[in-house]
Amino acid sequence: MSTQQYVTAMPSAVAVTVDGNVGGFAIDELPATLALRKLAVISIAEKVAANANYHLTAADVRTWERENGMIPEGSVVMVRSDWSKRWPDAAKTQPADHKFPGATLEAIKLLHLDRKILLHGHEPLDADSTPTLVVEDWLMNNGYMQAEGVTNLDQVPATGALIAIGFPRLKGGTGGFASFTAICPSDWAHGIRPGDTAEAPLPYNEKRLVWNETKGVRERTTACDKPKGKQSFN
Repeated sequence: MSTQQYVTAMPSAVAVTVDGNVGGFAIDELPATLALRKLAVISIAEKVAANANYHLTAADVRTWERENGMIPEGSVVMVRSDWSKRWPDAAKTQPADHKFPGATLEAIKLLHLDRKILLHGHEPLDADSTPTLVVEDWLMNNGYMQAEGVTNLDQVPATGALIAIGFPRLKGGTGGFASFTAICPSDWAHGIRPGDTAEAPLPYNEKRLVWNETKGVRERTTACDKPKGKQSFN
């Protein structure tokens, strides 16, 4: 098998519906068959640059298909808007005017009911910016998952890649953090190949992780006081 190119992971969240009245699934009940799928990336980035509230249309989907072929049944469709490049500025990511890119219900129904995709993903934290979140509502109440807050879609080809999906199976969870990693053709310009970086053992870091209260993250800012290779208890 030829060496594949692994693009930088696309950290995200996967959302499902848990509702006893409609028989929704919890995240720990999702099937193992989700693990590896074909990937299609539809870009609306140029349109979003001109109109922050632009939403993917059915016409956009059909235009993509004329250029790349029919979207495969059971695939994952990621909608690229480049909105994630605004992160971590909360005021730009979730603006006060509630205008952010998404998808129209017509486009989502085309993808799910006609093309029969597994799920779609998007860079903003909601599927649409309508006052009643009509797309979000339709997805959640018809048994469809979605990926929210996806990043790095500008580094993934429109077609020809696979996507590996991983997430913690939290008992009764309505959603949670997920990892989406694109496995791209070997000649793709972005990403890394197996062997490009140390994997086993993982590289030793001269600086240890320290919690940054202001940023809310751990950063490597302090020298590690434990020599390389020194065991903890022996």
